[in-house]
Order: sequence, then C-alpha cells, then structure tokens
Amino acid sequence: MTAIRLSFAWQRLRAVLPDPAGLAAMTRTPRHDLVAGLTVAIVALPLALGFGISSGMGAESALATTIVAGALAAFFGGSRVQVSGTSGAMTVILLPIMSAHGPAGVLTVGVLAGLLLIALALARAGRCIALVPAPVVAGFTVGVACVIGLQQLPTALGVAASGHDKVAVVAWHALLDFLARPHWWAMSVTIAVAAVLLVAASLRPTVPFSLLVVVLATVVAETAELPLARIGTLPTGLPAPSLGFLDAAALPSLIGPAVAVAALAALESLLSASVTDGMTRGPRHDPDRELFGQGVANLVAPLFGGMPGTGAMVRTAVNVRAGARSRLAALSHAAILAAIVYAGADLVSKIPLAALAGVLLATSIRMIEVGTVRALFRSTRSDAVVLVLTAVATLILDTVLAVVVGLVVAGALALRTLARNTRLDAEPLRHEEHPHHTEDEHALLAEHIVTYRLAGPLFFAAAHRFLLELSAVTGVSVVVLRMSRVNGLDASGALVLGDAIERLERRGILVYVSGIPDGHHQPLEALGVITRLSEAGQVFATTAEAIAAARDRLRNTGVLPRLAG
Repeated sequence: MTAIRLSFAWQRLRAVLPDPAGLAAMTRTPRHDLVAGLTVAIVALPLALGFGISSGMGAESALATTIVAGALAAFFGGSRVQVSGTSGAMTVILLPIMSAHGPAGVLTVGVLAGLLLIALALARAGRCIALVPAPVVAGFTVGVACVIGLQQLPTALGVAASGHDKVAVVAWHALLDFLARPHWWAMSVTIAVAAVLLVAASLRPTVPFSLLVVVLATVVAETAELPLARIGTLPTGLPAPSLGFLDAAALPSLIGPAVAVAALAALESLLSASVTDGMTRGPRHDPDRELFGQGVANLVAPLFGGMPGTGAMVRTAVNVRAGARSRLAALSHAAILAAIVYAGADLVSKIPLAALAGVLLATSIRMIEVGTVRALFRSTRSDAVVLVLTAVATLILDTVLAVVVGLVVAGALALRTLARNTRLDAEPLRHEEHPHHTEDEHALLAEHIVTYRLAGPLFFAAAHRFLLELSAVTGVSVVVLRMSRVNGLDASGALVLGDAIERLERRGILVYVSGIPDGHHQPLEALGVITRLSEAGQVFATTAEAIAAARDRLRNTGVLPRLAG
C-alpha cells in the first residue's frame, strides 16, 4: 500500500514539474527571447519599485521578488511566456497584512501561500479558474485599478499616508492634508509623468516610455534640486537566504492572510496565462504547472526578503508583444533586471517617489479595458450588476473577498435565470392521437385527464414554484406528467416532485408519469418518488401509453363510460 501511495505521489509531482520539451524550446529562438526579456526588464523596473513602496515593504523587497520569483516562476511555471513579479492586486492585499504583522508577517505569509499553491497544483485545482465568469474578472480589474490609483494619492500630493487599512480613507486624509499644506512639486511631477505615459502609450505602444520618463524626471529633479522624496538607499545585492523572520507563535494568525494571498496569486496568474493564450500561437498553458511554479516562487522569494508575487498581466503582455517565444524571455528579464538594479543602485535610489506614483497612476488607468466594460454593460443587466458589485467590493473590502462576492452574485443570478427556464405547461389531449373516439367521447376524456409537460432543469432553485403550480391542479381525475424534456434533476427537485404527487393523490387525483429521461431514474428511485407509482403500473415510456392506461383505469372504475377502442 505504501508503494502504491508513493507511486501515486510521484506521478502527481511529475505532472507539475517542468516539461522537457518546454525547456528545450529555449534554445530555438534565443535572439527573440533575449530582446523580449530586455524590453520587459525596462518596463518592469519602475513598476516593481512603485509596487514595493506602495505595499510598505520597500523597493528592495519588490526587486527581490521580481528577480527571484520571476526566475523561478518562469522556469517551473506552466506558461512559456508568463512574466511574474510584484503586482497591483497583490499590493492591495498586502497593505493590511503589513499594517497588522509587519515585514516579518508578510514574508511568513509568502512562504505559507507558496505551500498552499503547491498543494493546489498537486490537487489539480488549476482548471477551476475556468469557472470564473467574465463580469467577475472585469469587475475585479476595475476595482484593483481604482485601488492602485487611490494608493498613489498621498505620494502624488507629497503628504504622508495616514496608515489606515482602507485605501479610500487614506486617499481622503491625504487630500485634506494637501489642502491644508499644498506641495505643488510632487503633484506636478506625478501628473506630468502620468500624462506623458498615457499619451505616448497611445501613440507608440511598443516603446518602453515608463523607464524613459522616470529617468527624465530623476534628471530634472536632481539638476533643479527639487524638494521631492526619493527612493533612498538600496542594497547592492540579494541578501543571503534566511528563515529568521519565521515566528511559530504568529503562524495561526497568518493562516487566513496566507489563504487570501494564495487565492489571489492563483487567480491573477491563471487569468493572465489564459489571456496570454489568446495572444499567442502554440501550446496553451498548463494551469496546474503554473500554480506549482507560482508556489515555488512564493516559497523561495521570502527567504531573500521578497514579498509575495504573481503572474503579471502588464509585463506578460509586453513580453508577448516584444516577440517572446519561450520561457527564456522571462528568465532573461530577471537576470537583466538584477544587473540593471545592482550595478546602478546609487542611481536608482535617486528616483523621485512622485515619478513612480505617476507610472502607477497611468498603469491603473490603462488596466481598465473600456471596450470590455462597455460590452458587458450592454450585454445583460445581470452582467452589469456582477461587474459593478465586484468592483465596489474590491474597493471597500479586499480583493479575494471581492471575487467571492462576484462569484456568489453571478451564481445566484445564473440560478435565477436557469430556474426561469423550468416550465410546467398544461397540454390538452389531441383528438388526432385517438381517432377512434368520437368528438363527444374525446371531450369527455379531456374533462377527466389532463397532461402537464415538465421542461427544463428541475432543481432546488425552481422547486418551490413548481410545487405551487402543480399542487394547484383541481377538477380532474388523472394528471399525466410528461417528463421527456426535463434536462436536469437534483434531490430537491425529485423530493418536490414526490411531494406534489402526494398532494394530488390525497385529493383523489391519480398521477401517471411518462418519458423519464435516461439518468433521471436513479434519483427518483433512490428517494422513493416513483417506486410506488412503478409498482402500481403508473410509469410509462410514452405519453400515449400513459393516457391509454389512465383511460382504462377510469373506465374500469366507472368514472368514464366504456369508449370505443
């Protein structure tokens, strides 16, 4: 038994380890991948610095994540062109953790989240991402973009953040502080950087303007000696790996935050990889491998002081547009970024925080796909409701809970729509089915026998309405339930059907059932709904047989006179 378990465990592990064919692909087009890696590194540098500072962990932590987690996720991940590192959504969820538990808590959460992601990969949970509806994804993106934009307000206005865990409150306090003591230089730099990036990106989307604008802002700030806050001193290399931040006593209180971080990392990484599949030709990503790669990355990065990371849609899109064809591009991005940062740490330390705030502000605006949002609003009212609720929940709650809210609302609306498709329609007896009866005989038969067609899914969301409609039937001797068009049945639906049949029979109405589809017999029989009817000979394959049996029953009991045929 132990050998079987070990063999099973090895098969699961081997399924998420790097694919040899995917690794071999790195040698086919190295020039394209190296150019793409350089382009992504140039774009990633200001984003990483900005997200690190916004999270409270600092620029050095974000750089460690971009380099260590970026390289490990590229090697072990399930997408050949995914680029991982810090992200705006992760920054949002790390802020309250940083406030409550400090840097050591954030690093511990990263390790725990990495273990959870590896467990999800081994459990083959990656394919569950397909269950997230498009309005939830769009609402989540809009909400995260708003949060990132609001996060930049204190830096953009040149005031200290209030430290509150709700970003809207922090932004409001920053605005009040600015109005009391205006700092025009910081606001001017932020607005100028954001405006240049938005205009330039619309004209030349392939050019990495973010680094160029940050360099220009830094040169101007240094030359003119502007009174702007800077990044400050950075280390000239990665620290030695250490688990010194782990505190066993704090682990129970960090389980919840770790689950939230793991859920966000899984959601964002797999969504990014899925979108990327539509932008590229070739093999699609392996969701379980991607979870494993993100798990390894988040498990190891904290040892070097790195904050939790995830697959990043912005950098991945740049990677694809720059011509990346294998995971060598993401690996080279991490290596090039390490060389840029640690060879020029002194220069990087002079970058104004207001310039990075402008980069992130422009990024948040570009995150919102106006065309997609407009299309979903025009689609259905339910899609619009889900999108808005998810966005609002992201803004006022937290990112993972927002996705849960979106899924619950989307599921409830979908069930309501599905329940509306369940129909119970009375159908008159057709004379042409019994041509041997005279008009008077057929009219007499129709007075005593009524058929009802059940159509659609018969499940818990539609069960109560179905029970009320069927139980209200009066004035007949026999009800024939036609079930050939029932395309779904759960235990609740089966029990309600049995309850309705019992209510009819208590009023002296015989019930016949016809056309039960294959696959629906088991729940009906297991719950005892049709067992007694079957034993009494009141279950038939066709409606014609059920009507004939009902007619004979009524004739034999004297309810009907003997009719022809």
